[in-house]
Amino acid sequence: MKTSILILCTGNSCRSQMAEGFLRWFNPSLNIYSAGTRPAYEIHPLAVEVMRESGIDISGQQPKNINQFIDRWFDYVVTVCKAAKDQCPVFPAAVQNRIHVGFDDPAAATGSEEERLAVFRRVRDEIAARMRMFSDEIQNSG
Repeated sequence: MKTSILILCTGNSCRSQMAEGFLRWFNPSLNIYSAGTRPAYEIHPLAVEVMRESGIDISGQQPKNINQFIDRWFDYVVTVCKAAKDQCPVFPAAVQNRIHVGFDDPAAATGSEEERLAVFRRVRDEIAARMRMFSDEIQNSG
């Protein structure tokens, strides 16, 4: 049976979408989902842009509400922001492991587009490094 992972954030427009994209890229055999406690209308365009720079297209992904997944079983629920960690619901179905790996919110970045892109790139690279480690941990444990 494939390992099933849900990545949670508040808006499901940046960090969780990038993490989902990286995990799918690192390990296509995983069942990866992402959702938000208060999902945005769309994925942030700068998240799509910086992921494309890494060779990963997340433009087809959509923000989803956590309620879509509340009755599903997951091997891991990974929160990528403090607000999602604090608001993470109790899942009636089983969750084997809860993990929190917080990242700065790139959508909160201010300044010129280049300054905002720099923040998105930094957060993208931090997410990539952590999701690579997480993917390797899962592969080595199975």
